[in-house]
Amino acid sequence: MGRKPTIDRDELARLVAEGRSVQELAAHFGVSVSGVLQAKRAAGLAKPMLDHRAAVPWKLARAHAQSGPATNLRNLSAAAQGRPPASDRLNTALRWAQRLVDEGLDVRYDPATGFSEVPASPAGSHVASVLAAARKALEPR
Repeated sequence: MGRKPTIDRDELARLVAEGRSVQELAAHFGVSVSGVLQAKRAAGLAKPMLDHRAAVPWKLARAHAQSGPATNLRNLSAAAQGRPPASDRLNTALRWAQRLVDEGLDVRYDPATGFSEVPASPAGSHVASVLAAARKALEPR
């Protein structure tokens, strides 16, 4: 069995800075795409992953993971974390959340039935808080 290819961190950093794709890096170093991704994480060159747990605090059933409410909440969460999605997706999420807030509604999640719109609690609306965080992050600095 041959020796495993190694990825030189300095060379990896230089090539990433040049804008090389993961596929190009894999071919250059003779490793898999997964190997490049692991090396980038280990070298601190990978973008941190977004954490949507605050916006989507439920454990979603697979059937509901790509539903409109789940997608809109994730898109608002991405915006709140400084990495907004494409403008059409962001605008859809903003309009959806603003409609709920304007109508005094919030979302509820049930693993058996999915998302539903419910009257917002007097204590506050989950959608309103996610929307506020996204709008704050989108404000010009």
